[in-house]
Amino acid sequence: MPQQVAPQGQGTGLFVNPAAARRAEFEAACGAQFAALALADSADAALAVLDGGSVDLLVIDLDRFDPELDHAGLTRLVRARAGAPTLILCPFANARWLPALMACGPIDYAIAPLDDEALRTAIKTRLAGAPTPPPVPTLRERELDALAALRARVRQALGEGEELEALAERLCRALAGWPGVLHAALFYLQPGGDLQLQAQAGERSLNLAKVLGRADRLLQSPLRQAFPGLLAAAGNTIALLDDLDKAGEPALAASLREHGAEMVLALPIPSNGPGAPRGSLCLLFRAARGFSRDELEALAELADLAAVGLRMADMNRESEEMLVRVTHLSTLDALTGVANRRHGETLLEQEIKRARRYKLPLALIAFDIDRFKNVNDRYGHPVGDMVLRAVADAAQHLVRASDVLVRAGGEEFQVIAPHTSAIDGLKVAEKLRTAIEATAMPGVDQVTISLGVAQLGEHESADSLTVRVNAALGRAKRAGRNCVELAMG
Repeated sequence: MPQQVAPQGQGTGLFVNPAAARRAEFEAACGAQFAALALADSADAALAVLDGGSVDLLVIDLDRFDPELDHAGLTRLVRARAGAPTLILCPFANARWLPALMACGPIDYAIAPLDDEALRTAIKTRLAGAPTPPPVPTLRERELDALAALRARVRQALGEGEELEALAERLCRALAGWPGVLHAALFYLQPGGDLQLQAQAGERSLNLAKVLGRADRLLQSPLRQAFPGLLAAAGNTIALLDDLDKAGEPALAASLREHGAEMVLALPIPSNGPGAPRGSLCLLFRAARGFSRDELEALAELADLAAVGLRMADMNRESEEMLVRVTHLSTLDALTGVANRRHGETLLEQEIKRARRYKLPLALIAFDIDRFKNVNDRYGHPVGDMVLRAVADAAQHLVRASDVLVRAGGEEFQVIAPHTSAIDGLKVAEKLRTAIEATAMPGVDQVTISLGVAQLGEHESADSLTVRVNAALGRAKRAGRNCVELAMG
């Protein structure tokens, strides 16, 4: 219910805040400045006061008001003023109220917290009929031109890059070009992760990672409730710190002032749907200044554009990751995880070209599992599949990093061995043979392999090399299996 305070000063006032303690504090600090002061705990109670008579100055203290629950009532209250003097006391950590209330009619605002002297000065200025003067037309035009240019630079930044890192850097450079901006930063909430400082531009001596004490895991930062860039991303709100001391962090304020910053504005980058924002845009200014409705709406539009850009970057990254996975899967044998036959043929052609260009030897080893059909017939195909995987794993651990293991089909495998002569190829093949013979195979008795080795001839094709190594493998089979044969030249 509204309360009436005895006349003391000049002009009539109406102070609105839901907390009785806050209303009492305002009365004690500023009551003497009014001839009559009414106190209201809600927008409806304030509207009742306005219906009962004229009010020279309406003061709405947004502390304790909920943007979701109280938005409709407060917008009705501002509209009811029809342009009459209205002062909004807006917490620096919840400045998203400002563009919403500015859309309802002319208002003046002050960023809270304010000490009693600063509050009395703000009230005295408005009661005297001298609110913050609007910019002269030429300055106003320059501000609007600067906003239009900034939007154009941001759109260009978003259109030029697809990768997140490059996009974020271009976006920060564009924002740092706005008049009065000392430094710009983009904080990004990683999918399934934490908030990190993605990019920054502007004053070279100013590194926000050093100011904040870290560049990632910023949602766990002790400055989460003080620095606007973190506040906006964590709380999904506009944060406007027009006086660095209002954050209550002297070390933070001193560090920012050391680099020439006097004010910080941060806007959340909206997500694609409900939930936490994608991050925030953070602007550090050389001097404190006020913002018009057009400016705040334009900055919110920039945050929306950033959200579109980030989503495009995410989609491009997801597409690239999917392409890598598809490409990876298309080159691998699904059962054993080694290179499949088609990819093996491509790699062999590449290694032959490289061997010829640099005049280096190249060996091809072919092997297959002895009497593998008996394994499938006796134990079943599931056991046969386990044997194939075990043989591939054993061979993969034995070959060198430069070698490529290929499943050529069925129980047949190849090893492409660059920089390897026939003699060295025989040594590699013998190691493979003894290793497989000594490997315990799941569900079966001992498994052995037969192998053929061939060195690339001076003018030989991949097909000819494959024919020769398979012929050597055939001789190993006929020689009793579990042995190595060298291909004839």
